[in-house]
Amino acid sequence: MKLIVISGRSGSGKTIALHVLEDLGYNCIDGVPYQLLEQLIDTVDPKDNKIAVTLDIRNMPTEVDEIKQLVEALQKKVELEIIYIDALTSELIRRYSETRRLHPLSKQKHSLSQALELEKEMLAPLQALSAFSIDTTALSVHNLNEHLKIYLQGSTKSNLLVIFQSFGFKHIHPQDADYIFDVRFLPNPYWEKNLKEYSGKDKLIQDYLSAFPLVKETITNIENLFLTWLPHLEQNNRNYVTIAIGCTGGRHRSVYVTEQIAARFKHKYQIQIEHKCLKE
Repeated sequence: MKLIVISGRSGSGKTIALHVLEDLGYNCIDGVPYQLLEQLIDTVDPKDNKIAVTLDIRNMPTEVDEIKQLVEALQKKVELEIIYIDALTSELIRRYSETRRLHPLSKQKHSLSQALELEKEMLAPLQALSAFSIDTTALSVHNLNEHLKIYLQGSTKSNLLVIFQSFGFKHIHPQDADYIFDVRFLPNPYWEKNLKEYSGKDKLIQDYLSAFPLVKETITNIENLFLTWLPHLEQNNRNYVTIAIGCTGGRHRSVYVTEQIAARFKHKYQIQIEHKCLKE
């Protein structure tokens, strides 16, 4: 029997993740008190061998030792996998302001920012035990769905999921990136009047940047680095690797370089492309 526990801070997207797992054939239960988890497993028909539950501060132990004991007890009975979902505190505050919902810890007379930071501290032990972690700060519902489906389903390609991200240093710093590359030294189309309004996905920008040997050399160097590293990361049982490419605004150079590098790996690995500062 396989049990997937979805955890993370309030507002990060746990309910959406649970819906994805339901679509994949998991029996899903939202908000099971941790005291009842073992009883739940004992009463489930072994034929229903895929179960997913959410576990957050409303229904989990508050002490680190209790969390570890719970995980150890579950691991003795089932194949346990923990998925942790989070986002930047500023983004969670924005989401709460839109929904006007109360944070579960607000009842303890904490401000929203205090409640979120306390929640992060309380969930840290569970995050440390997670097999897969997702930062939903800049993810759409569609992208979150894809993240989970690719991770859980796999494909005929390598089991390693390689996530390529573009971003702008003046807007955001990727919290979930394993590797970050700064391409602000490349020629900037922003300063060309007839190119400024386009993005790295447009042919005009692509033609402009591809004409510079330095751009081609940079892309090839990054490609060669990961042609060497990715097989070793995969052998080390890594499930996913996030590679972020940043320029100043996250619209031209980083988008182009990200698209070009991702295209070179798509035939061997599962890939996901995210443009964090580009509205699509």
